[in-house]
Amino acid sequence: MKIAFIAHDKKKDEMVTFTMAYKHLFEGHELYATGTTGQRIMDATGLTITRFRSGPLGGDQQIGALVAENEFDLIIFLRDPLTAQPHEPDIAALIRLCDVQNIPLATNMGTAEILVRGLARGDLNWRNIV
Repeated sequence: MKIAFIAHDKKKDEMVTFTMAYKHLFEGHELYATGTTGQRIMDATGLTITRFRSGPLGGDQQIGALVAENEFDLIIFLRDPLTAQPHEPDIAALIRLCDVQNIPLATNMGTAEILVRGLARGDLNWRNIV
């Protein structure tokens, strides 16, 4: 599966902790992330991640372009709802595209945990459901 990771600045530590906890699950998948988030995950876990630009510099839009092409299977985007984001329109567009393409999207730790547990059980093979 192709999995993307995005985290706002105040959520990057949570994302690193999360990916360390589930490193064994993520190892067998194609991983992508926005710039700083991806670097922090790689430094902490040793996972191989294809990195895009930082979110405010267009990384959200780069991931969004691939979402529009239905290229991702799962996105974990730990958002900080209490801090204004200068690229909020890009974030809203990414979330809308995930809804359009029916791509599972976690925007908080609770949903991320549920999706990863589904991934571990093999429940997220939604593209092959007939």
